[in-house]
Amino acid sequence: MPRHHIFLTGVPGVGKTTLIKKIVKALQDKGRILNGFYTEELRENGSRTGFDVVSLDGSRSPLARIRKDATYKKQPTVGKYAVKLDEFERTAIPLLKHEVRADRNVVVVIDEVGKMELFSKVFQSKVSQLLNCSEVVVLGTIPVKKSFPIQFVEEIRQRADVRVFEITFQNRNNIFEEIINSLLV
Repeated sequence: MPRHHIFLTGVPGVGKTTLIKKIVKALQDKGRILNGFYTEELRENGSRTGFDVVSLDGSRSPLARIRKDATYKKQPTVGKYAVKLDEFERTAIPLLKHEVRADRNVVVVIDEVGKMELFSKVFQSKVSQLLNCSEVVVLGTIPVKKSFPIQFVEEIRQRADVRVFEITFQNRNNIFEEIINSLLV
C-alpha cells in the first residue's frame, strides 16, 4: 500500500488539534521522528484573543491577535485577527524540517494549512516541498470545504498521495486507531 500524507478536516471546535496532539504522543511513544507545530487558540476571560504556533516541544510564538490599534493595519487579516506573518515565518518554517533517514520516514506535523498560514508564500512553498518529498509523511489539518474554497487547500485535498479524514463530533473519539494505522503503514 502506498504511503499517504494524512490530513484531518472538520468544523472549528470539533477537536482536530486535540486529536493531532494525541496522535503525536502515540507516534513519539512508538519511536517515530516528528517535527512541526500545532496551533492553539488564546483566551482571556472566556473570549478568544488570538492564536499561537506551538512547537512539538512546547515553545510558543504568536500567529494572530485581535486587531487593537493602527500597527495591526499593516498586517494581513482574517476576520478580526491580524496575522503576525513575520513571527509566524520566523518560528514555524524552521519547525518544518525533515531528516532523511534510511530506517524510517519522518512525520512532519502541520496544524494547520489554513487562511492565516497561507498568507506566507514561504510557508506554502515549504508545504509543497514536504508533500513532494518521499522521505516525509505529513500529518496536518485543513479547513472544511467551503463555497469559496482556498485553492492551495483544495490542491492538497485532491492529491493522490493524500488521505483526508473528516473529523465529526460523532467519530472524533473512535477514529484515532484508523489514523494511527494509516500513518504506520
